[in-house]
Amino acid sequence: MSMITPDSAALLIAATLNAGTVVALASLGLLLNERSGVVNLGAEGMMLVAAIAGFATGVHTGSDTLGFIAGAVAGSLMASLLGVLVIYLNTNQYATGLALSLFGGGLSAFLGLPYSQERLPARPHFDIPGLADLPFVGPALFRHHPLVYGTLALTLALSWFLYRSRAGLVLRAVGESPESAHALGYPVQRIRLAAVMAGGALCGLAGAYLSLVYTPFWVDGMVAGKGWIALALTTFATWRPARVLLGSLLFGGVTMLQFQLQGQGINVPSQLLTALPYLATIVVLVLISRNPMWIRINMPASLGKPFHPGA
Repeated sequence: MSMITPDSAALLIAATLNAGTVVALASLGLLLNERSGVVNLGAEGMMLVAAIAGFATGVHTGSDTLGFIAGAVAGSLMASLLGVLVIYLNTNQYATGLALSLFGGGLSAFLGLPYSQERLPARPHFDIPGLADLPFVGPALFRHHPLVYGTLALTLALSWFLYRSRAGLVLRAVGESPESAHALGYPVQRIRLAAVMAGGALCGLAGAYLSLVYTPFWVDGMVAGKGWIALALTTFATWRPARVLLGSLLFGGVTMLQFQLQGQGINVPSQLLTALPYLATIVVLVLISRNPMWIRINMPASLGKPFHPGA
């Protein structure tokens, strides 16, 4: 068995950032949803539809940028469907989210049939000049797709938005007490719909990143549970962006660790290694659940509860 070398450690860090970006984008989107009081269980379906939308656009245009835009739009449109149903028609949030996830899985499988054998144009390399060639930190931190760094910036921006901006404070007020926000004259339903659509766009970016950068090709069901992991991470992070990023990197690290262990020749069944990321998520949720008061203190008070302006 070979020991872990600096080169392999650098590659593990790089792969962790790459894998964590997918979950971080989706988790930040779901955090926006839940901060407004809306539970969105449809992340898996939204990411799948966005993945095929981004991949198909990339195949036909050769532009990753247009592919990301298509993915974000697809995710936002899927989320708007959920928003109209649960915010204006007052359908059950949990049942509607599950239905959206199933619908997205079926729709993406149908739309993806012509693209299962397609390949994207040659992938560009993204190196930061002067830093990418540094020993260890160069390959570990400075050779990533711009969206990896964009996700880090987005985490900081979202933290500022929620805790420092007026709009963010209003969004949190809607999530805590929509009745009080409505009494003060805020359009609660429109604010919730905007948050749901913005969150859907971030889930869409995550799906597009998966099919355009992380893989990059289209396979039916390629999200493979990452939408559910993102949903769990919002609770793990107690609805705080910085903790979402930390949890996403933890998930990405565990995901990549299985390949590292296989490469080191460790005699562990591959099925167990594949299950490691999901096992880690379950363990974390169990540990958090041991202190329900901590969750109740941080959870938006109106999360999952319908709001009727005329009531």
